[in-house]
Amino acid sequence: MARAKFQTLTEQMFYALLCLKDERCGMDILDRVPEMTNQRVSIGSGTLYTLLEQFLEAGMIRETKVEGRRRSYILTERGSKMLKKEYERIRAQAGDYQRIFGEEEDDEGQKAQS
Repeated sequence: MARAKFQTLTEQMFYALLCLKDERCGMDILDRVPEMTNQRVSIGSGTLYTLLEQFLEAGMIRETKVEGRRRSYILTERGSKMLKKEYERIRAQAGDYQRIFGEEEDDEGQKAQS
């Protein structure tokens, strides 16, 4: 069964929205995501512009400025709520992991010696 749109966010969706806490254009987002994730996450330009259109349609972001082909966006209240909901979901997952593995692992995810 396919998941409902925006019920949960992919990593790329999460970071694109997180970037839009402040007004940014698409190119700024493409640069900012790898920077904020220590190069762990990147978003392709085609993916980003598709996401931005979907976020606009869903009312999660709004366009703030148009200068030729350059468009800037910012998070709406609805987008902020979705981002917070996803953050809480991720924290719950981390809590579940911690409860299951507890003190069994060290910082590198290795089994601690007993």
